[in-house]
Amino acid sequence: SWYNRAGVEKVMGFASADQIERFLKEAPTFEKLLVDDGILLFKYWLTTDQDKQEERLAERLEDPLKRWKLSPIDLAAREQYAAYTEAREAMLRATHTDHAPWTLVDFNDQKHGRLTLIRDLLDRLPDTHVEPEPLDFSPLDHEPLEEEYGVLKPLKPYPLKGKG
Repeated sequence: SWYNRAGVEKVMGFASADQIERFLKEAPTFEKLLVDDGILLFKYWLTTDQDKQEERLAERLEDPLKRWKLSPIDLAAREQYAAYTEAREAMLRATHTDHAPWTLVDFNDQKHGRLTLIRDLLDRLPDTHVEPEPLDFSPLDHEPLEEEYGVLKPLKPYPLKGKG
């Protein structure tokens, strides 16, 4: 998320105070441009309590199939939960606008959180079902042509078992 500037980068010292202040000022302006151009912009913040976060980090550390999700920054950030909460609140205050509001979703239970988010998103999307115009798909007035190649030739087909 580009909102890392206001969270991870702020808390971990990867961005200066000026960079963070500039981001928090410019983000709502940029989002207004997007919305004014007709883009449907939905911003979701997935909330997780620290004990649940600790449980998930430990699971990622132990499970080889989830290990790729864990970085040294995640481990360094564990003791910064209060600072992340403070950064999140400052970010929400600065960027929660009428044209691009935030929606908080409880993600302590991931399955329930996903269903809640998807239901909310579907409820907010406009009904765009439009019957397509009928099209006339008349036969060609000639035999179909074979592809001809000039400068470049396609790759030779991969040989399939049992076929030439």
